[in-house]
Parts: sequence; C-alpha cells; structure tokens
Amino acid sequence: MNRFALLLRADLSLSLRQSSDVLTVIVFFLLAVSLFPLGVGPDIKLLGQIAPGILWVGALFAATLSFERLYHADYEDGTLDQMLLCPAPLQVLVLARCLAHWLVTGLPLCVMAALLGLMLNLPRENFPGLIAALLLGTPTLSLLGALGAALTLGARRSGALVPVLILPLAVPVLIFGVAAGSATLGEIDFPLTFLAAIFLASLALVPWAIAAALRNAAE
Repeated sequence: MNRFALLLRADLSLSLRQSSDVLTVIVFFLLAVSLFPLGVGPDIKLLGQIAPGILWVGALFAATLSFERLYHADYEDGTLDQMLLCPAPLQVLVLARCLAHWLVTGLPLCVMAALLGLMLNLPRENFPGLIAALLLGTPTLSLLGALGAALTLGARRSGALVPVLILPLAVPVLIFGVAAGSATLGEIDFPLTFLAAIFLASLALVPWAIAAALRNAAE
C-alpha cells in the first residue's frame, strides 16, 4: 500500500507539472458545452432537458484528449522498461496511473459539469444523479482510456486510434450516466447500480489487460 501511495504521488506530481494538458481538457469541455446552446437555440426548457446528455458527451470527448499521453512518454524515454522490471506488480502501477489521471482530469470535469449544469438550466432535482453518475463513470473512463493508450503504444497516429477503441466501450457508461443525470432522486438507483457494476468490473479486469498490453508493447 505504501508503494502504491508513492507511485500515486509521483504520478500526481508529474501530471501537475504538465498542467497545460489538464487545462486543455478543461477548456475543451467548457467550450464544447458552451457551444451547444448556440446550436440548439435559446430555449431554456429544452436545454434543461438535454443538459445531462450535453455534459456527458462533452466530458467523454474532453477526457479522450488526455488518454494518448498516459504511457507515450514512458514508452519513448524507457520508463516503461523500468516499470516492467519494478518489483511491484504492474497492475499496481497501472492503478496508480489511472487514479492519478482521474484526480487531475476526471475530478475537475465533475466539478465543471456541476457548474455548467447551472448554465444549462439543469433542474435541481437532477443534480444528485448527475454528480453521482459522473463520480462513478469518470473513473471507468480513465481505466478504459489507459487501456486504449496501452493498446496503441508504438502505433502510427495513436492519437486517432485511442478514441476509436475507447468510444464504443464507453457507450454503456454514457447511456446509464445520462439516465442517472435525467432522473430524480428517487429514480437514480437503477442507472447508478449499473454504473457501479461497470466500474467494479472494469476495476477488476482492465488493469490486467493494460498490463498485458504494456508488456506486449515493450517487446
């Protein structure tokens, strides 16, 4: 556990040094969501109805901007080889990297989504479902994004390949996330249960798949 904490702190420190990447994700999310009212029109009632979908689609596409860099630098400078030789299980290193990614990108997106929900006139009774769904769904997106980044290491135009691999896998998260954000407090149990199940399944399976992909890329 101490080793996991050290790895997490190191990844967080490195991510915060590259703050421009985090700002790019947040600014893209802000701009993408802000453009929807211009395209849909000034109907406040309509914007409130479709706000969960707007916020989830914007968060999904904003998150994909940061996935390519998850292991690219490690692959280029030889850090990946050191990770493979590390006595700690590779799955632990993967989980530390995914958690660090979520803390610097997914968590800020959750905060921004709450603020942008006010701008889009999201009904107050829908906020608990939206926030709970984002807190459950965005960690899953980080895990899936790390998997896409690992699978495309060394490939040409990997930045374009990662979204192609990840977006189909993220569809269930998007569907149940929007459903939870559109539901009132008494109706959110069903979609949140599915989001929790998806997250737990991803937490149990995806790190092993990422570790296998990293080993394959290093060969």
